[in-house]
Amino acid sequence: MNAESNKKRPGLVQSIEKWASSFPHSVALHFDGKALTYKELNLRANRVANGLQRLGVGKGDRVAIMLPNIPEFVYAFVGALKLGAITVPFNTLYKGGEIQRILEDSGARVLIALTNFAPMINEIRPELPALEQVILTGERNLVFAGPEKTAFLQLVLQGGLIKDVDGAYEKMGHVLLKIMEDFGVKQAWYKHRGSIRVRGDKIATFVISEVGPIALINAVVFLGPMETRDFFRVLWIPPEIKDKVVEPMTSVEQETGKRPRWKQVKETVVMAVEQGFRVDIKEGSMLRDELVGYEKLRSLAYEVR
Repeated sequence: MNAESNKKRPGLVQSIEKWASSFPHSVALHFDGKALTYKELNLRANRVANGLQRLGVGKGDRVAIMLPNIPEFVYAFVGALKLGAITVPFNTLYKGGEIQRILEDSGARVLIALTNFAPMINEIRPELPALEQVILTGERNLVFAGPEKTAFLQLVLQGGLIKDVDGAYEKMGHVLLKIMEDFGVKQAWYKHRGSIRVRGDKIATFVISEVGPIALINAVVFLGPMETRDFFRVLWIPPEIKDKVVEPMTSVEQETGKRPRWKQVKETVVMAVEQGFRVDIKEGSMLRDELVGYEKLRSLAYEVR
């Protein structure tokens, strides 16, 4: 890169690249008890830049970043700047409507966000024609769960059962709707790649990941009302933003007056999955290919991909 083109690069990018060249082992970031050098920071920002460039991102394009204070935020921010893109960082406490307005106003072509935001983003994505790509990283979120009140479901499927991700989301969405119907929940509805809701309150949510021939479906179903006061006794959050931390939720018990027993949950889920995906569900250990795919998913959980 010649001196003239280097002058056009943002000052932050120039500084990081200079330090990475002159003082590669100097510490650039401290996070979670670990130190990251300028050489490592520049390398990872370059990887993000190369990935964005392959997606067609160039000078002047908007790249939205919905990440908390983690190293991935810095990689994404610097990586986008290296391409001359305009970054649009915003608060991870924002909800669907707020996110939609920001993405609409900015005209962002790409959004980089935490994996656990996928269901929320997918619900509003059909309303965002300018948003071409969503890049997910990490799984750092606050999960409210309680014994016998929350069912965590994980389904490992061979890729041949899922011909496209959109179709898989649609199929799993209807599987969860069938489960809600069997539990006696009325007025449940599902939107493209979104959560299962009753009126506007979330009663179940799920996300699908793929590695090679393996598809991993993680779902959460709220069986009983969640009491969050105990969480807030040990995790202080300013009162004015508490409503942004916990999305309005409901549960099977609140909607039907009865919480299903675990045996009923298990039988209902197995039947709905078998009918929806036309598979036979058997308890037991994962197959070798499934285990490899699952471990690879875990290894990717904290990388921008």
